[in-house]
Amino acid sequence: MSNALRLSEKWFRRGLWLVAFLFAWFLTGLGSTIVGDLPKVEQQRSLNDFMDASRAPALRQTIQDAGQADDEARAALDQAQLKLQVARADNQAARETFSNWLATRRATAQGEHDDELVRRTRELDALRQVEREAQAAVQQQQQAGLDARQRLERAQAELGQLERQAREAYERARRAQELRVFGYRLALTLPLLLVAGWLFKRHRKGASWPFVWGFIFFALFAFFVELVPYLPSYGGYVRYIVGIVLTVIGGRYAIQALQRYLERQQQAEAQPDNQRRRQLDYDLAQARLTKNVCPGCERAVDLKDGKTDFCPHCGLCLFDRCGHCQTRKSAFARYCFSCGTAADARD
Repeated sequence: MSNALRLSEKWFRRGLWLVAFLFAWFLTGLGSTIVGDLPKVEQQRSLNDFMDASRAPALRQTIQDAGQADDEARAALDQAQLKLQVARADNQAARETFSNWLATRRATAQGEHDDELVRRTRELDALRQVEREAQAAVQQQQQAGLDARQRLERAQAELGQLERQAREAYERARRAQELRVFGYRLALTLPLLLVAGWLFKRHRKGASWPFVWGFIFFALFAFFVELVPYLPSYGGYVRYIVGIVLTVIGGRYAIQALQRYLERQQQAEAQPDNQRRRQLDYDLAQARLTKNVCPGCERAVDLKDGKTDFCPHCGLCLFDRCGHCQTRKSAFARYCFSCGTAADARD
């Protein structure tokens, strides 16, 4: 049909389709913003909202304090172990020195060194005491770390129990919230789809068809594309069920339209030739002729031989002679392309 349109009309139609797509694009952007913001109408809840408000914070504080105490005990244990190693080394070195001195004293059998023996023995006892104190400090820090870890484990176990008890209620609330938000989105997009179907049926060929088609594109995108990322697991059923219903409705409409079309074609083919040609749209008839198709019955006709004047299927006159110059021309042409004489109307 585009071959029979005026050049300016072609560009106007392209511009109107551009208006339709721009209208759909802006509507889609607005719809995406609204659909994306719909969850904000619901309060976002977390697992903490379903836990014991008095017990959970105390357990978390206990876990934090126990963890800090464990870290401090580990640091102090490292220092105490280092001091214990120094004390053991000092004690061991002093004992070796004392053993060497004692062996020398026995070899020389000098009894006047009894006071020195007492002094050295006391120094060894003091070093031994320092070692025992260092060992006690190590054990003390080990005990402190063990106590902290046990408190941490008990608090974590109790907090885990609270979380397990709260998770079931949280999951129920989350699913209910998802269902409500999905209902909001479905309540927004499904009516758009129904309105788009009504517009397609009633106004797709009207004067405002660019806005009608733009809205149809927007509604289809909003329901079948924009809604998909937000569908919960059960939402897919809604999508497919709606698709099946629309397919059935569209299929029945197409079948009925085809039956009505065939009835109209049979009635039109039973009418006189001149009446049939007057009822055909001029641009549509010219477009079909350029495609080697009969404008009346829409069946293929070989027009390349330059001799076929009538449709062999329905008998419609396709080419006739100019009443002024007898040039063969299209029976649907309003003027003769050879001499410019207006075509004579057939009775």
